[in-house]
Amino acid sequence: MFFLRQVYESFLFAYQALRSNVLRTTLSLLGVSIGIFAIVAVFTAVDSLNNKIRKEIDSFAGSGVLYVGKWPWLMQNNYPWWKYLNRPEMKYTEYKYLKDNLEHAEAVAIMDGGRTANVSRGSNSIDANMTGASYEYNQITSTPIQDGRYFLPIESDNGLFVCIIGAKVAETLVDGRSAVGEVIKVNGIKFLVIGVIEKKGEDMLNFGGTPDEKVIIPYTTFEAVFQKDKPAPDIAVKAFKDDVGQAALEGEITGMMRSLRSIKPKQEDNFSVNRLDGLQAFFDGIFAALNIAGALIAGFSLLVGGFGIANIMFVSVKERTNIIGIQKSLGAKNYFILFQFLFEAVFLSLIGGFVGIGLVILITLVPQEALPLSLTTANVLKGLFISSFIGVLSGIIPAWVAAKMDPVIAIRSK
Repeated sequence: MFFLRQVYESFLFAYQALRSNVLRTTLSLLGVSIGIFAIVAVFTAVDSLNNKIRKEIDSFAGSGVLYVGKWPWLMQNNYPWWKYLNRPEMKYTEYKYLKDNLEHAEAVAIMDGGRTANVSRGSNSIDANMTGASYEYNQITSTPIQDGRYFLPIESDNGLFVCIIGAKVAETLVDGRSAVGEVIKVNGIKFLVIGVIEKKGEDMLNFGGTPDEKVIIPYTTFEAVFQKDKPAPDIAVKAFKDDVGQAALEGEITGMMRSLRSIKPKQEDNFSVNRLDGLQAFFDGIFAALNIAGALIAGFSLLVGGFGIANIMFVSVKERTNIIGIQKSLGAKNYFILFQFLFEAVFLSLIGGFVGIGLVILITLVPQEALPLSLTTANVLKGLFISSFIGVLSGIIPAWVAAKMDPVIAIRSK
């Protein structure tokens, strides 16, 4: 209890010292405030960017989905593109076989996107991203329907001339009216609009084009009508949610595809099974580098703030040398003097940390369409921990000097 009381009194001494020198205190914490603001702002911006990109990847490619195709997604050193170029394209019959026989798959779809098509109605026209997809496409990727409905299995399997269009395409073609039930032309061929995709806005990465500018038709229709575009589809296979199921599914797909294509045991695969975690690992490396670079740059500002606090603490020790001598002569222990100045430095740094975090909160309150910023509890705690650490680092030497003073010499000082 005696020790705790002395710690409490050290807090009071530190608080009174800061309050009695408000101007000096304010000037001292500015450097820390700017440093903590910079570091927390960098962490917040990188985390927000990371979350947005992950959401866009999941929206485009689906969560827990494997893509079987001709090309691998990630290009490594000595990328043998000529070998991949000679691989055969995926076939509709292979999609049907995988769909009927895979045991670890929740959904299987075939799709071919990324092709520009002219979509028109009367005198209105727009260049849109055309995707040919099977019925299960909406189970693989996020395709929320705002108006109308999605494909029926019979429409998908039998190659009917129906389509689902994006919100921007609908706005361009029908001038604010409902596009459902209208007949439009896709590259000069008539299609019946059965649904309109919910408006999303621009994607940062623009994977496969924004959904607002898409037109989706049944894959069988795409394969039959647009043969001159040389279909190059991917087969998307969604695993059950657990990672074990995804790993088992990848092995199952590889075995079936090798069997379908009569690949001998010593021959390499002539297809690729792509996973999202490979793409996400690529972005994880980028974001880790951004965090480190941003922290280093902001750290210089924080270092300046730390030197400022250390300088003020040395001045404070010099001003209160006589008081330190009186306290020690009355029986104050070295740790009491040490805590007194160390707490003052930590208080100073923490106040600066709170101010810096407050500035970041103000920025997050400003509406941001391109990149909504969100300050997480983890980043707040990081900021407070860093500011406390800077306080300890800046105050430990002045506090140690004060604690080691000879009481007689200290009392005699002026």
